[in-house]
Amino acid sequence: MDATPLRDAYRALLDAAATVADSGDTSPVPPAGEWNAEQILAHVAIVNAATIAAISCVAAGANATYDNRMALDTWTIERVITLAGGNGGLRDRIRHQGDALCALGGPMLSEAELDTLVPTLLLSNGKVLVDQTVPLRDLITGLAEVELPGHTKQLLALLPDGAGAGAETT
Repeated sequence: MDATPLRDAYRALLDAAATVADSGDTSPVPPAGEWNAEQILAHVAIVNAATIAAISCVAAGANATYDNRMALDTWTIERVITLAGGNGGLRDRIRHQGDALCALGGPMLSEAELDTLVPTLLLSNGKVLVDQTVPLRDLITGLAEVELPGHTKQLLALLPDGAGAGAETT
């Protein structure tokens, strides 16, 4: 599996996060119902950890599941922000998680492992998006094609000029 799209998506997300952090507005106010930059980054870090766990289970020959509900939990998000040390720590964590996911999801796994069906529950804004088995490769490509680009736009929407406005919280 080619990890280039995933690596590019992480680079774009981290560039957007740095742009927001460097904008001079230390706590841009998100639109009603949206997350601030640290909450977005903590959510991404939790999603990354869940994806790493699922990949690790498959690589170990164990049963894997994927459930993003913890990545939507306010208490958990705030706890991760605190544990990571805020925005800079979250960006470092995501950078390292991205490196790990590119290595794990790329050359490490066989095609059979990437095709392993993983029971998956994905929610967004209180609605079920996915509640079925999904090939592990789809979880990885979903990060690159949907999750990370969506949160990149969400971060950019926090800038005073509103670049990327309209992204949803996932």
